[in-house]
Amino acid sequence: MKFFATRRRLAALAAIVVLVALGAGLALPGAARQIEAAAKPAGFNPGLIISDYNFYNPEAMNELDVQAFLESRECSPSDDSPCLWEYRETTASQPAQGAGHCAAYRGDRAERASRIIVKVAHACTISPRVLLVLLQKEQSLLTRPSASGYLRATGYGCPDSADCDKTYFGFFNQIYHAAWQFRQYSEHPDRAFMVGRADVQFNPDASCGASSVRIRNQATANLYNYTPYQPNGAARKHPSTDGDGCSTHGNLNFWLFYNRWFGSSAADGYPAFFDPCLNLTGGRPCPAPKLLPWL
Repeated sequence: MKFFATRRRLAALAAIVVLVALGAGLALPGAARQIEAAAKPAGFNPGLIISDYNFYNPEAMNELDVQAFLESRECSPSDDSPCLWEYRETTASQPAQGAGHCAAYRGDRAERASRIIVKVAHACTISPRVLLVLLQKEQSLLTRPSASGYLRATGYGCPDSADCDKTYFGFFNQIYHAAWQFRQYSEHPDRAFMVGRADVQFNPDASCGASSVRIRNQATANLYNYTPYQPNGAARKHPSTDGDGCSTHGNLNFWLFYNRWFGSSAADGYPAFFDPCLNLTGGRPCPAPKLLPWL
């Protein structure tokens, strides 16, 4: 059951063209027009789309930060849907998934989207920023929400060749399962895309070709396992257009949105000579220190 607050429309800028996602892998490039000036595609590194620190840090934003961020977006719904800052949904409790995986999620009535995002981020040790970018990259929910977009919010269970699996429809359902899947990739990394060299296609059509990418960290491997394509030269040169017949924009748009909204996606929180766990390498934080018995 969903609960909607009284809707208050935010006036959208006429020049803004929003992102529309096609399944989990393909995305039209329109949204790149609003971010192209701030994050130049020439800086896109297919082997390091985002650092582990930025991907796995659940402390990057708290609920108030996320709510303020959502309210600051220019939002123009395509139907009678609410803007994300005013969206509410009753959520279902989820059990703990085991060591290193998602912790338990306690469901509640009429939770705001900002609370859902932060609670899922903490449960699954994924940055709220990653979830916000994913919502925009997949369904333009921050700027152009729609009923269809809320059902398919993160593109989870959405193959390129068919509609999404209705089992996973719903905003909370999508947010939770996307974060769960990223955790699954991290805990069981032996997949099509792993740290190291891998051929990454430019398009679902294999005839469009592929190139070898040195995937430098687990977070980038996660993004390729979720959206298994890289932008070709046409997409990177002109992200605000359709590129050519072999262009896909999903992972490029992820990078563009993150860098525009939150700064360098590749940055680490601590210098490299510090303990790697401080930078959440591989998605694993440093273990909590054990207190001595006399303290």
